[in-house]
This record gives sequence, C-alpha cells and structure tokens, in this order.
Amino acid sequence: MKKLLEEIKQCQLCVPHLELGPRPVVSVSENSKILIIGQAPGTKVHRSGIPWDDQSGENLRNWMGIDSTTFYDNELIGIVPMGFCYPGKGKSGDLPPRKECAPQWHQLLLDNMKQVELTLLIGQYAQEYYLGKKKQKTLTATVKNFKEYLPQFMVLPHPSPRNNIWQAKNPWFKQEVLPELKALVHSLLKS
Repeated sequence: MKKLLEEIKQCQLCVPHLELGPRPVVSVSENSKILIIGQAPGTKVHRSGIPWDDQSGENLRNWMGIDSTTFYDNELIGIVPMGFCYPGKGKSGDLPPRKECAPQWHQLLLDNMKQVELTLLIGQYAQEYYLGKKKQKTLTATVKNFKEYLPQFMVLPHPSPRNNIWQAKNPWFKQEVLPELKALVHSLLKS
C-alpha cells in the first residue's frame, strides 16, 4: 500500500487538464473499515492537501456522527475521491472529477483494502461508477432507495452547503437515511 500511495502522489495522468496542477488527495490504510468515495477536491482541499477540509467535510462528519479525529484516522476511515486532484472551475462551480483516476487507481487501492465493510458513495459520479445500472434514474431516487445497496454501499448526496435546498425538499433524508448512516458507522467503528 505504501508503494501504491507513493505512485499516486507522483501521478501525472491529467496534468494538461489541471489548472492548479496535480495534487492527489487520498487517505487510506490496509485496515480502513469504512471507505468514503466522493467527487474531487475543491480549491481549499487542494491547498491544504487534507481531504474534506471544508464545510462539506464538516457536514459529512455530522451526518456520520463522528469527530475529526475519528474521521481522519485512516486505520478506521479511508478516503478516495473519484478524481484525486482539483479538476478546475466550470460555468456553475467546479468541473466534474477527471475520469482517468478511478479506472487507473481505484481497483488497485481496493485490492489492498481487505477490511472495508461499508463504502459511502457520495454524489452522482461515485454512484454511477460503482452502481452502474443498479442506480435509479435520479440521485434523489437512488438515495431514497438506499437500503437496496446495503450492506456494501451507503448512497448519499454531496454534503455541500449548496445542497441545503435539496435537503429541505427531501426531509426523509434526515429522518430515515442519516439515523441509519450513524448507526452503521458507530457499529462498524466499535467492532
């Protein structure tokens, strides 16, 4: 795993497409019990090199019911985005994750992570990649039917503050999904 992470840190696959240059942000261990697969780092995370080091990360930790110390203990929680580097700015926010990372690196990482008992698929890109035809027509429908993907996957929307409107329109998310997520996380971290 150490050698693989060094290779990832040196990755140059997307250099021509990265306006801020490469800075892969991944945090895993062979012992990680929970794996978080999100989108791609934003500019703040690109600068710090710390995954989920922003308001979205605070929201995600609250959803999971854990503190920063637990969240950043890669012996417990692994963090692998769909795109490892900041993809750049688009017309209405950040560009989608680069498509090169997941096929190049994900399976190699997963092959070294035999202790993972639950994978959080955050946002449409992770859900499309890992669920394929099993995902619903919309992210909302996929998340609403979250129990279909358990015990392997927990499907979630992105915890960005930009999604507060989505949460307000879908109160079942806080009432049904988040309690289940917290219970699963606490159960796995205790075992």
